[in-house]
Amino acid sequence: MKPGIKKLIIRNLPFVFFFFLADKAGQAFRLAYGADVGTKILNIGDGFAAAFQNPLPSFHTQDLLVGAIGAAFLMLALAIKRQNAKKYRKGIEYGSARWGTEKDIKPFVDPKFQNNVILTGTEYLTMNTRPKNPANARNLNCCIIGSSGSGKTRFWLTPQLLQAHSSYVVVDPKGGILGQVGSFLEKQGYTIKVFNSVDFARSMHYNPISYLKTESDILKYVNTLILNTKGDGKEGDEFWSKCETLLYCALLGYIVFEGKPEDRNMIALVDMINSMETKEDDDKHKHAVDYMFMGLEKRKPDHFAVRQYKKFKLASGKTARSILVSCGARLAPFDISQLREIMSYDELELDCQWQSENVQ
Repeated sequence: MKPGIKKLIIRNLPFVFFFFLADKAGQAFRLAYGADVGTKILNIGDGFAAAFQNPLPSFHTQDLLVGAIGAAFLMLALAIKRQNAKKYRKGIEYGSARWGTEKDIKPFVDPKFQNNVILTGTEYLTMNTRPKNPANARNLNCCIIGSSGSGKTRFWLTPQLLQAHSSYVVVDPKGGILGQVGSFLEKQGYTIKVFNSVDFARSMHYNPISYLKTESDILKYVNTLILNTKGDGKEGDEFWSKCETLLYCALLGYIVFEGKPEDRNMIALVDMINSMETKEDDDKHKHAVDYMFMGLEKRKPDHFAVRQYKKFKLASGKTARSILVSCGARLAPFDISQLREIMSYDELELDCQWQSENVQ
């Protein structure tokens, strides 16, 4: 028997059975002794005995009609129940969570092994953020948590770097990752840039001021400088930070927009701060930086640096001296000879689009 026919028979079997029972009930009522309904109901037992003497259904018109009505009533009741049925999840009342299988991860794996993020020894995630099926797109961020020696670098980070499918920025506090994968990445065509804040002799030069192009860039840099050099203690009076911001913006504006290319670095900023000598009892005292800005104001009175410097100069001699002391203390680490040398020019080229050249 064909599966479709078998399924149809099984599905309609309850209706056939109910039709049979209703048909026999109709036959029993018809055969029961009595001329009125009350008498027939009293003698319905004799009617059932007579009706079930023949196991076959009754083909009397009245009995067939009763059977059809009974089957139709059952069908109507089931239809109403399905329409108002609640969605039950039989057998999974306590949850349906389970471990994923190879079949579950397959839609998210790139056919080319090198184009995947390695999750485990058997599970991968495609680097393609726009797969053919948009429903398979996934966030590629990974958070790896483990104690020291648990293998975060060896068993997760190093395999990702060896995939060589992207540009990478690696923070390496222990200093061992470059030795492990550096030669391999160079053979793959990567350009490797290294900034070593522990051993400056092993570091490339980095000049953050070379990336400042606009006035908003200067303001962002100054805010970042202040936030990252305030130390572990509580922030003092906000007035001094704002005054320092004005002075830094003015000096950096002069360096970036008016300085020579070779002078656009942190060394110039530190030297300008060091040369700003003030006298508490003489607000009219002029130093070299004052004359620089006076000359700039004559040439470009609306210059960004001039506007910021004029606001700073509103401070009295005593206040200005305090601001300069605060600036000198903040920039003291940049006055170290090794740091001055390493920040004299830039080799990292962080604003270049290396990815287009490196991705194989």
